[in-house]
Amino acid sequence: MFIPLFYPLSHRFFYFCSVKNQYLTSEYLQKFIELSMEEDLGDGDHSTVATIPKEMTGIARLIAKEPGTIAGIEMAQLIFDKVDCSMKVVKKVEDGAEVQAGDLIMELKGKVRSILSTERFLLNVMQRMSGIATRTHKLVAMLEGTETRILDTRKTTPFLRPIEKWAVAIGGGSNHRFGLFDMVMLKDNHIDYSGGIANAVAKTRQYLAEQNKKLRIEVETRTLTEVRAALESKADVIMLDNMDTATMKEAVEIIGSRAETEASGGVTEENLREVAECGVDFISIGALTHSVKSLDISLKAEIN
Repeated sequence: MFIPLFYPLSHRFFYFCSVKNQYLTSEYLQKFIELSMEEDLGDGDHSTVATIPKEMTGIARLIAKEPGTIAGIEMAQLIFDKVDCSMKVVKKVEDGAEVQAGDLIMELKGKVRSILSTERFLLNVMQRMSGIATRTHKLVAMLEGTETRILDTRKTTPFLRPIEKWAVAIGGGSNHRFGLFDMVMLKDNHIDYSGGIANAVAKTRQYLAEQNKKLRIEVETRTLTEVRAALESKADVIMLDNMDTATMKEAVEIIGSRAETEASGGVTEENLREVAECGVDFISIGALTHSVKSLDISLKAEIN
C-alpha cells in the first residue's frame, strides 16, 4: 500500500515527505486500526445492532466545529478500507487544508451500522491528528521569513507515535528522530554519567564503529563551555538547552557552520520568534504532541 521512505531535504535531518516514512507502514496502520476497533467493539456494538437494520444505508457528514488544520483524511479512507470497503468516503478537503467552523470535511455514504460503529474511533483519530496539525501550522507560520524549522520530539502517546508524527508533517513541521535507535542523542544524564561530553562522544563513536552503525550524533549543551566541548568532539548537531537568547546567539556564532543547531526547552509562542532569530537551524517543541488540544469535529447523520 505504501512505499515507505525517508526523504532528505536541504538540512541533514529527515522529515515525512508526502507524510510517509519507514515507520508509517501498511502493517502498522492495519494493526492500529484492528486493535482500536477491537478495543471499542468488544463483543459488539449493541446500541447500533439493536436499532439499525443490517442492510440500511445512509449518509453522514463530518463537520468542523472550530477553525483549524485538518489531518486524518487519508487515515479515514484507510479505516473504512479495513472496516467496510463498500463505504464511499467523499473528501471535501485534503489533509493540510485550513477550515472554519461549519465547513464540511467529508461525507460517508454506505451502511449505517458501519458509520455508527466506526464513528468514535474515526473522530478520535481525526480530532487528535487535526489538533496536532493545527498547533504545528500555527507555530510554523510564526517563523515565516526565517530559516528555522519546527521539530517534534519523542514526547508522544504510546503506540501512536507514527500517526502523531504524521500529523506534525501535515501541519508543516519536521520530524526529529523517531526513537532511540535511529539517531544518537547524548543528553545531560548521558553526559554526566559518562564524565563529560568528550568521554560520551568518544565512547559513542567507538560503539558505533564496533556495531558498524552510521548514526548521527547530537549533543545537548547547557553552557558555552559545553558548546565548545561539543564542537571539539565534532558532534553533528548541538542542542542548546534552556539557554537565554543572549547566550544562544553567542553559541550560534561560536558554532557557525561546523554543526547544526537545535534550540530546546523553555520555548513558548511568546518567545518562539526571538529564539528563531538567534539563528538556530531547528526548534524542538514537545508540546506539539504531548499537550495538544484536539480539534472539535462532529459527525452528523444526513436526514432527507
